[in-house]
Amino acid sequence: MQAIELHFRSDHWISAAGIERRFVKYANPKPSPGKIWHYSPRKSRKILSVIIPTYDADRSGYFLKLLKQIDSQDFTDFELIVIRGDPRQGRAINAGAAIANGKYLLTLDDDTSLDDPGTFRKLVSTMDAHPAIGAAGGNNVIPEGAGPFLQKAMKQIPRRSWEPVRKITDSDLAEHPLLMMRAKVFENVGGENELIPRGLDPYLRQEFRKAGYRVVIVPDVRYSHLPPSTLSKLIRQFYRNGCQAAYTNRKYPQWVIETPPSHGPFKAYMPMPIRLLRFAVVLLHALIKGKFVLFLSEIAYALGFLHELLARKEQRE
Repeated sequence: MQAIELHFRSDHWISAAGIERRFVKYANPKPSPGKIWHYSPRKSRKILSVIIPTYDADRSGYFLKLLKQIDSQDFTDFELIVIRGDPRQGRAINAGAAIANGKYLLTLDDDTSLDDPGTFRKLVSTMDAHPAIGAAGGNNVIPEGAGPFLQKAMKQIPRRSWEPVRKITDSDLAEHPLLMMRAKVFENVGGENELIPRGLDPYLRQEFRKAGYRVVIVPDVRYSHLPPSTLSKLIRQFYRNGCQAAYTNRKYPQWVIETPPSHGPFKAYMPMPIRLLRFAVVLLHALIKGKFVLFLSEIAYALGFLHELLARKEQRE
């Protein structure tokens, strides 16, 4: 058993509820129900703090595989902070950042896969060499040996995979499943927005750019943000995402920011009629091209969105 997994199985968890998050601009008033596990083999200040929010510290086995991949990284000057059981990803990450000691923060999702042991080193080297970069992500690729369903899902669903860039590229595809940030800049922009359950990535990218920093994708850095392993699990995930998106649209429309499917400039805010028309076009295109995983996922998202809106309307009435 590798060192990190051994410590993870034997160490204690502490409550995240009492962690001070004074730097947070939009704090959730409810205390975190999560627990924190902090692995720091050395007591000195670290270059890198790796933060993983997870609901159950399992994610159908993805999480423990990720721990082994972290243990295999050739860059070892890091600490690992896991926050378990907080349904608000932003609040969980902020709690982790509040106790982090690193110059850089690196967020990973519990369903991220890191096949390259040089991932941490390459990201740190890029940040060291380019002070204008505030946040940096990698290239989301389909992992070798992926089964037929995972391949279809990652090919058909936007932002689940793309052709890796050949140079440092300003991009809105830098995302929480693998996102390196300057810790001081993260704190200066107010950290994660804890009020919204959906749309954390576009909000944070916008805040970094407002602060005058670049948000980029780094060449030769690859990871896989793995979708659920079965269609039924994927449908449930998209349904939940739709519910969360509706909540954000209803309560915080000012933070509903576009998530373009590719690199390059984009318009940050789109009116609802345009978004609905675009959704219809996506569904039609998915049917014509036989992309049934995408079609069913989008339908599930729409049903979740409508359920949240109608449920809130009934409560008001």
